Amino acid sequence: MPGLRLVLIIGDTAPEDCVALGPAMADVPDRFETHPTQPEDMALLHFTSGTTGLPKGVVHVHEAVVAHAETGRLALDLRPGDIYWCTADPGWVTGMSYGIISPLCNRVTMVVDEAEFDLDRWYSILERERVQVWYTAPTAIRMMMRAGDAAAQGHDFRSLRFLASVGEPLNAECVLWGQRVLGLPFHDNWWQSETGGIMIANTADMDIKPGAMGKPLPGVEAGIVTREGDSVIEQPDGSIGELALRPGWPSMMRAYLGQPERYAKCFAGGWYLTGDLAMRDSDGYYWFVGRADDLIKSSGHLIGPFEVESALIEHPAVAEAAVIGIPDETAGEVVKAFVILKAGYQPGEALERELRGHARKRLGPAVAPREIVFRDSLPRTRSGKIMRRLLRARELGLPEGDLSTLEGDAR
Repeated sequence: MPGLRLVLIIGDTAPEDCVALGPAMADVPDRFETHPTQPEDMALLHFTSGTTGLPKGVVHVHEAVVAHAETGRLALDLRPGDIYWCTADPGWVTGMSYGIISPLCNRVTMVVDEAEFDLDRWYSILERERVQVWYTAPTAIRMMMRAGDAAAQGHDFRSLRFLASVGEPLNAECVLWGQRVLGLPFHDNWWQSETGGIMIANTADMDIKPGAMGKPLPGVEAGIVTREGDSVIEQPDGSIGELALRPGWPSMMRAYLGQPERYAKCFAGGWYLTGDLAMRDSDGYYWFVGRADDLIKSSGHLIGPFEVESALIEHPAVAEAAVIGIPDETAGEVVKAFVILKAGYQPGEALERELRGHARKRLGPAVAPREIVFRDSLPRTRSGKIMRRLLRARELGLPEGDLSTLEGDAR
């Protein structure tokens, strides 16, 4: 490691050529001069969650704070004096951008809880701390739904004013569950490690369409496009294509660390191409279809996993679902679903047939899963995203690839 310049040893003694941290810290003056920085100086390095491949190091600059502050007000309805809880780990982009920077800029009181998810603990925090704005993830919402509505009874959620979710697409059923159990709907929003801040959202003054990501925030220009080499073709409302953004917002990534060619491929025809497939309806709402890497091609149909997973979650027995495509000689690929059941339901052939029938009725035979497997857990990243590529690799006996972001109990 020719670049290694310093080895710090915790304690008061250190081997030769190393520095003992105790004495070194004791010699540091208690006052220091803040280093001056410029808007384009690197400030943050976030690694992507690795759901579709090797995590990428995303470079953000100091000017990103402008977006963090403003989008906190626009998308999360943060107001000075609010009591706010963002459940994301600060090691991930959400936990830094909206768990630390945005709430500090907007002068709100932050609730910080280090412990892992625990249903009773989370309900108690919402009640005891009188949380007003709550920002969490679809995975957590579905885990709460899995326990049943009765688990929330006896708790007082009257302090809540605004609920929001990010990390994965938010199923319509989660939005309705929030309204039924917590008294408020969840407002989905969309952004990426690469965008650095929220780009599309269901804001407080909007009518929510359950299942939709919302509309672009002020100053954000979004479109649905198809890529043709170095140019793009914009698609009309109702068409599925790649979600694209006009570059230039303050929190836009400036590079992939050490990967300039990969960074350059994200841009074409004056757009940043997100890699997410989506559709815009006639009212200007954007609907997530799936990552381009996760799309299933079956008998001429392009199937987004989110559509199938959402239909399955509508069934009262299903807490969570993950969908992949597996090879088929006739159709090219067919849909296979992995399902986690809610408390009180037992897996079996009868329930599998019932779920397949439910999906066929909702989606049609070409899109509904051909096979459903019951699972106790699903492989996720440590930021809570389902790793469909890992499900597919394990199903087909393919190399599993990079697992550095896989949560420990899913290995």
